[in-house]
Parts: sequence; C-alpha cells; structure tokens
Amino acid sequence: MASLLGGAVELVVVETVGDRDKTTSLDQLGGQGIFVKEVQEAVLDGRADLAVHSAKDLPSNDALRAPGLMLAAVPERADPRDALVGAALHDLAPGATIATGSARRRALLADARPDLTFTDLRGNIATRLDRIPVGGAVVTAVAALHRLGLTARIAQVLDAATFVPQVAQGALAVECRDDDGEVRDALAAIEAADARRAVDAERAWLATLGGGCDLPVGAHATCDGTEVRLTGLLASYDGRVVLRDTLTGTDPTDLGARLAARMLDNGGRRLLEP
Repeated sequence: MASLLGGAVELVVVETVGDRDKTTSLDQLGGQGIFVKEVQEAVLDGRADLAVHSAKDLPSNDALRAPGLMLAAVPERADPRDALVGAALHDLAPGATIATGSARRRALLADARPDLTFTDLRGNIATRLDRIPVGGAVVTAVAALHRLGLTARIAQVLDAATFVPQVAQGALAVECRDDDGEVRDALAAIEAADARRAVDAERAWLATLGGGCDLPVGAHATCDGTEVRLTGLLASYDGRVVLRDTLTGTDPTDLGARLAARMLDNGGRRLLEP
C-alpha cells in the first residue's frame, strides 16, 4: 500500500462494537454494519485516508451506507467457502454439537443434518478453535483460516453450491472519501475486476432482498469472461425451508436485482413475512 500512495503508511487501529461485544450473537447485535461504523468514522473525520473491511461486513442497503465514502476497490478475492474444523459433516455422530454464531450456517447445517444440535460462538478465530465442542465442530470461513496459516485445521470445506456463503465472504472492501481523488486513483491499482463484479452482484442481490434482512441468507457469484453466475440462498432459521436459485447475466447489479426479485416471487416473500 505504501508504494501505491507514494510514501509510508500508518495503521490506524479502530475497535468496533462488534469487536467489543464478544458474547451477544451477531443477529442480536444488528448484523451488517457492526464491524464498520467506527472504522468509517475514522476516515470521514480525517484520522485515516482509507478503510479496509471484510466486504461481508459492509452494509449493502443504501440507507445504511456512510455518506461521503465510496467503495474504491475490491482486491483479489480469497476462497469464499465455509469450513468445518473438528470433524467433517459425515463423521459427526447423531446429535453432535456444532458451534457457530451464524444463522445462515446453522440453517444450512440443520437442513443437511436435522439431528445436529447447535451452540452459539463468538470471538476471533483462535477463540473459536479453542472451543470446539467435544465430538463436534465449529464453522468458520476458509479465507480466515488461510490468512492465519491455519488451513491444516480444516476437516471439511463445504461446497458453495449447497452451503452458499455469506454475501461477499472472502473479499476485502476498501473505502475512501468520495472527494479524495488521489487516494481513489491509487486504489484503482489493486482493484480485481472479476472480484468486484462478483461482489457487486452479491451485494445487489442482498440490497434488493431487503439489505437488512435478518433471515439466513447467502449469495455466491463467479465470473466466466463477461458472464456472471449468481446463486442466492434464503432460508428459515430452523433450516426446514431452504430456497436456492441461480441466474446468469452480464450486468452484476441488474443480475443481483433480478435474482432477488425472482426468489421473492417464488416463496421468499412468505419467509420474510412476520
């Protein structure tokens, strides 16, 4: 990053509400936005020139976006899939316990194995790996394990077609002030076109679905030339209803909106009703 900006880079470490509260479930804390607000404020008030987020934490709903900031770059994306640590799904005994703080992961695992039991788990990767239930497993992102050099701990990587990942999982999102042309132009050097198109499609899908939807949801896009293939997931909390659909197109934002609308018309809207 220093070479991009033409000088030394100072790291500004910011603690968010999601970092401070390690006991309340992510769904109860408010989902998207709990790991980004304080970081965005540091850029807006001039303490920092850019913000680096896990793209999955960045709100897709226009109403929740920070005025004055722009998503300037999405670098090359890491593996977006989920992984089990402790034991593979087929090796878990009936009634085994899975620890996860994600409603999406819980619903999909309950759909695959209705016999499983679940317990909530928050904290960093080291904390989670220290709390693997006896005879059970924890679920975490492959990308997080890879970045920490812990892929040897993986018992099973879950197929993205069935265990559809969280929107933008595995990707980074770099924001800057929308009036800061120098930083914006510098960040263009780390933009990965296919990663950006995939993330744009997934975020557009979630925004059309409702953005702040607190049901188990996920989306996964891949690119092949000019074509984007997007799979969306919408489920009930108990995993008894799981809707998956796939659509292809060339315009990522339009594709995400069309797939979300089709899923809403094909049963999704009933899931969203109180």
